[in-house]
Amino acid sequence: MTELWSESDAGVLRLPSGRLVRGRGLRRPLDPGAPLPSYGVYLLGRRPPEVPWASGWIRWPDFRLPADRAAARAVLAEVWERAAGERVELACGGGRGRTGTALACVAVLDGVPGEEAVEYVRRHYDRHAVETPWQRRYVRGFGEG
Repeated sequence: MTELWSESDAGVLRLPSGRLVRGRGLRRPLDPGAPLPSYGVYLLGRRPPEVPWASGWIRWPDFRLPADRAAARAVLAEVWERAAGERVELACGGGRGRTGTALACVAVLDGVPGEEAVEYVRRHYDRHAVETPWQRRYVRGFGEG
């Protein structure tokens, strides 16, 4: 089993179940001393560069929503599952809009009501997370999915 994140690691969100997921912005270099993920999902409009750990990609243009919402739901469900025993990260360019939206969706999968998930992520991850009204609506409806 992989060592899990520490709550003190930068960008780590503790879900109500105790699972830990790291969010980050790819435009900021990873701190050389920071632990590496065992699985990462990259939320970008184009294919991300290769990384030395297992990874997935959700085609997700900046300030928008996932291009394929069913595929996004499946990948985010895998993030939630893997976070029980692995260091999992979600990342987009800035680490707020798409990453915050994905973290809020994972929080919904963890049991946070859709109408409370954005506030949960803003309180525990980044107060500017989930940047657009349509991203907020996406999170609210994610539990109905």
